[in-house]
Amino acid sequence: MAKDPDRSARKRFNATERRALAVGAVRRFVKQYERKAQKGIEPNDRTYDRKVEKTVKRMKPARLDELLRDDEK
Repeated sequence: MAKDPDRSARKRFNATERRALAVGAVRRFVKQYERKAQKGIEPNDRTYDRKVEKTVKRMKPARLDELLRDDEK
């Protein structure tokens, strides 16, 4: 199978695309994290990405606020 010369082997994201991915990951994490546990159901049924949790906890407050308010510009 011949490789397509117009297509690179690996896509490298530009700054805007990386920012959009970060915003999406943080928003998804916050939505999953803030969801209330269902009454009478397993209290630990809320699953979220532990890697994103670790990253969010290490972020500076200003950076986190900037990611969460990205669409308000």
